[in-house]
Amino acid sequence: MSRPAIDVSELPPLAFGHRGIVWWATMGVIAIEGAMFVLVMVTYLYLKGRSPHWPPGFFPPDLRWGTLNTIVLLASTVPNQFAKSAAEKFDLRGARFWLVVALAFALAFNIIRIFEFRTLNVWWDSNAYGSVTWTLLGLHTTHILTDFIDSCVLAGVLYFGPVKASLMVDLSENSLYWYFVVLAWLPIYALIYWAPRLA
Repeated sequence: MSRPAIDVSELPPLAFGHRGIVWWATMGVIAIEGAMFVLVMVTYLYLKGRSPHWPPGFFPPDLRWGTLNTIVLLASTVPNQFAKSAAEKFDLRGARFWLVVALAFALAFNIIRIFEFRTLNVWWDSNAYGSVTWTLLGLHTTHILTDFIDSCVLAGVLYFGPVKASLMVDLSENSLYWYFVVLAWLPIYALIYWAPRLA
């Protein structure tokens, strides 16, 4: 005896949030990358716990650039949320504008990040502290750069390509990923910039 087929013809072709497949894919990526960040942060704490002086043989990183980048990242959530909201309302004009503003914040962050690397007071190959510090900052930079590139592609399609409704779902999920990048930075900032000062 065969089972009756489920009729899915009434389902919408796309959906925002947990009703859409792209949301679940984004959550999967966030879970995997979040676990990676946690592993590197635990490594940092393990090394810190094994060393009588932290950082060993170096001054802590300069607070100025890391703190400035933290402010830029937190401020970037505002245009990011406006871009997400515009996308979910299928407001093309608003989505274009707020995505460009969000991209300006991401670009500023990446420029400031160059100064961050230059003021860490340690090289990646100096010792274990240098390696784990550069790894944390490098991994986060990779995530910022890849999301920046992805956002540039989205902006290009929003301005010059055929704009389909599914692109608005992509923009909404891209904004969700940006929140992950911002939230992931906060414990990394605390470890890199404040843990050496509280040792």
